[in-house]
Amino acid sequence: MAKEKVVLAYSGGLDTSIIIRWLIENYDYDVIAVCGDVGQGKETDGLEERAKASGASKVYIEDLRDEYVEDYIIPTLKAGAVYEGKYLLGTSHARPIIARRLVEIAEKEGAVAICHGATGKGNDQVRFELTVKALAPHLKIIAPWRIWDIKSREDAVDYAEAHGIKIPVTKKDLYSRDRNIWHISHEGMDLEDPANEPQLDSLLKLSVSPEKAPDKPTYIKIGFEKGVPVSIDGEKMDPRPLVEKLNAIGGANGVGIADIVEDRLVGMKSRGVYETPGGTILYAAIQELEYLCLDRDTQAFKRQAAIKFAELVYDGKWFTPLREALSAMVDSMEETVTGEVRLKLYKGAVTPAGATSPYSLYNEDIASFGDSHELYSHKDAEGFINLFGLPLKVRAMMKKANKADK
Repeated sequence: MAKEKVVLAYSGGLDTSIIIRWLIENYDYDVIAVCGDVGQGKETDGLEERAKASGASKVYIEDLRDEYVEDYIIPTLKAGAVYEGKYLLGTSHARPIIARRLVEIAEKEGAVAICHGATGKGNDQVRFELTVKALAPHLKIIAPWRIWDIKSREDAVDYAEAHGIKIPVTKKDLYSRDRNIWHISHEGMDLEDPANEPQLDSLLKLSVSPEKAPDKPTYIKIGFEKGVPVSIDGEKMDPRPLVEKLNAIGGANGVGIADIVEDRLVGMKSRGVYETPGGTILYAAIQELEYLCLDRDTQAFKRQAAIKFAELVYDGKWFTPLREALSAMVDSMEETVTGEVRLKLYKGAVTPAGATSPYSLYNEDIASFGDSHELYSHKDAEGFINLFGLPLKVRAMMKKANKADK
């Protein structure tokens, strides 16, 4: 009789490397390892061989990079979504696309369960499982960190060594890292104490520290069409290579390093260091263009919606009616966000250096200090102020009348 199948979200890291063996020992499943390539780079090298050596019966390595940038990163960028003012959601919006592919392969293979290596203290368990519930509620979910006897990453290393499983870390380097085309995160070890300054020179993977960035600024010009980045310095590019190029440019200038103590969805605070060089540049650029192209009310409402959008993405609620509705609203708002933005990058800082757009709402004739009789006269302000200040005047009159009565 054929064994039942489980689809494992496989990264080749410490946790998922030992989970294959653990699933076989405890469930007697055929383990199908699935790696969603969202831009991990060389981390995917040798994954198939390592997964099979650990006991996987089949391995999928799925190239999701273009889809990830176009359908997950870009909508989040257009929404202006930033979690708690710092986090550009690099891990958060990568999980839904990976989990969706897990579901698709599970259905193709006739699997009965999906397994992930997210810890019971983190956000990723929620993000993976909400996606599965939204797309395939019949599938069983197995989360080893919530049920096995392994209590720490040190225990996991011991398990791997005892079972002869090759792993990409040692007990001397147990930083928990997550890398994709958008960012890399660093957690654990000395970073668990917020009093410790991150040792950037030994920690960083995508960037140099601002102190080691060039002493001369770098200028770049980014073109947008309807809120979507389409060019760098006049060269048209597809979204993925554009992000990759900005990562290289931003990283070389020490841009996009964020040290964050964030509120996890599961109720605790955590500390991490994030590198998002290209993303930081894009967020700065699109904001400058929106200042030029969007009216005051639209900008104000979009800022409010961005907070909710970020929370939805952070909480794993990508496949929800509200997130989809907010994306549709943002698409409408961004119809006129077309043009070019020039930025100066210098030792970690991103500074605006000019913007142009055919849809610019800035009118020099109106904004200048001289009279522009056809559109606006200084005299127009008097009536406006009288009406705008009428509630204040009425309230002051009321207070004065009541004071007089006393």
